[in-house]
Amino acid sequence: MRTAECVSPMHPDKLCDRISDTLLDLHLKQDPNSRVAIETCGGMGVVYITGEVTSNATVLGPEIVEVVKEITKDEDIKVIININEQSPEIAQGVDVGGAGDQGIMIGYACNDNDDYVPQEYFLARELNRFIYDTYPYDGKTQVTLNEHSNSIRVVCSFQNAPKEKLEQLVKTFFSTNMFLPNYTIESLHCNPAGDWKIGGFEADAGLTGRKLAVDNYGPRVPLGGGAFSGKDSTKVDRSAAYMARRIAVDYLKEYNAKEVVVRLAYAIGHDQPLEATAIIDGSNVTIGEYDLSPQGIIDYLKLKTPNFATTARWGHMGNGFTWG
Repeated sequence: MRTAECVSPMHPDKLCDRISDTLLDLHLKQDPNSRVAIETCGGMGVVYITGEVTSNATVLGPEIVEVVKEITKDEDIKVIININEQSPEIAQGVDVGGAGDQGIMIGYACNDNDDYVPQEYFLARELNRFIYDTYPYDGKTQVTLNEHSNSIRVVCSFQNAPKEKLEQLVKTFFSTNMFLPNYTIESLHCNPAGDWKIGGFEADAGLTGRKLAVDNYGPRVPLGGGAFSGKDSTKVDRSAAYMARRIAVDYLKEYNAKEVVVRLAYAIGHDQPLEATAIIDGSNVTIGEYDLSPQGIIDYLKLKTPNFATTARWGHMGNGFTWG
């Protein structure tokens, strides 16, 4: 039995991820060498934006406020901004091409589906996306998959969506999508606490980087621990995680494997990883043919392109990005 969940782009935590990454994109559009680490916390009518930016870009307060209003769909929301420059002690290591922080990054790929992600995670995400097309509000999906019988247990809660409508959408999704196997819905729980109309920042607080399992591969795969959103690619939390995914997908195809796990580890200020290991169907392989320096990763994956707001919506892996 394997279980994974997904949240919609209007979930409070995802609102914060989207704000942080949209502000990153605004800086990169003007200055591709911008160094950005923006954190967003929001809820109950207030959004607080803090972090560090070192850039030749000019992104002023009113522009930041407009981003927040557009993403939250709240014209009256209050925005508090507290952004400073990158610490000079960190900058001195990054200036020479070193990693912006220490950390462990995990890449993963499997042959469960065309996105090369765990099937239970794939199902939760695609179901969420399907429902969101009809109800573009705060929502969550969760799928428990019995791999031996193809039976599933589904939990689905969406704002402004009546229970009976959700039930019908779930049944339609699993009965009409030709890319899915034939699943038997063993149990279905739609809005199990009752229908609800108060969601997003009205109902709860959110924070950048609080949906790491949703951003990565679901709970089947270990997490390195670093969040992605709001960070430029000198931060290996983001860039090396993307590179680890690229390697995992490449090796999955090259070795015709069932599952590949990639581990990369860095020290702040150093440009080469302390560990670069791939585990291919249980066998360890040393990674040697890739440039794993932060600059090498940025160049290879074209990570100065301002396209990060897209990653904050439906997860960072298996959605057609250059890293796979």
